[in-house]
Amino acid sequence: MAHKKTVQKISDAGMAIVVMMFLVSASLTAVIAFKPLYYFDIAYLHIPETSGYSEQEIRVNYKALIDYNLSPAQNVLQFPTLPMSREGRIHFREVKRIFWFFIRMFAVTAVLLTAGALWKRRRREYGYLRIAGTATPVLAAALGAAIAINWERVFVLFHEWIFQNDYWLFDPVTDPVIMILPETFFLHCAVMMLLLIAVGCAACIGLWRLAKAGNRE
Repeated sequence: MAHKKTVQKISDAGMAIVVMMFLVSASLTAVIAFKPLYYFDIAYLHIPETSGYSEQEIRVNYKALIDYNLSPAQNVLQFPTLPMSREGRIHFREVKRIFWFFIRMFAVTAVLLTAGALWKRRRREYGYLRIAGTATPVLAAALGAAIAINWERVFVLFHEWIFQNDYWLFDPVTDPVIMILPETFFLHCAVMMLLLIAVGCAACIGLWRLAKAGNRE
C-alpha cells in the first residue's frame, strides 16, 4: 500500500508538470497563430497613423512574419514591402527558434498528457489535475503582477534574458517593421496568454471535481 501511494504521488507530480508545460506551450502557440489579435490592434492602437503605413501594407507584412515563424520549411524571412537589416534577420531567426521550441513542447506534452491521462483514468487517479490547476495559477499570477506593476521593465528584462545580443533593439530606419509592432501589442499577447492559461487551469479543476464526484458513486 505504501509503495502504491509513493508511485501515485510521484506520477501525480510528473503529470502535473506535463500539464503545466502543456498549458504554457499551448497558450503561447495559440497566441502566435492568432492573427485576429493583431488585426484588432491595428485599429485599436492606431498603427497606420503612428507608423505611416497603410492598413493593407501592415497586414501583408505581419502575415509574412507569422507565416515565417509557423513554417518549419521556410528558412528565410522576406517582408513584401519592408527592408530588413542583417541584425534584424538574425533576430527574427532567433525568435523563430524560440517559438519552435515551444511548438515542439506543445506537441510532445500533448502526446504525454494523452497517454498519461488514459493511464491515470484506468487507475482512477485524478489528483494531478488538482495540482496542475492550483500550482499553475500561482506562477501565472506572479507574472501577471509583474506585468501590471511595470510592463516596460518586464519587456526589457525578458529580451535581455532570452537574447544574447542587442539585435532586438531595432533601428526604425534599417528595420521599419518595428514601427508596426508596438510594445502594447506584445502586452496584449501576454495578457491573452495568461487568460488562456487561466482557462486551462479552470478546466483542470473542473475535470478533477467531476472525476472526484464520479469516484464517490
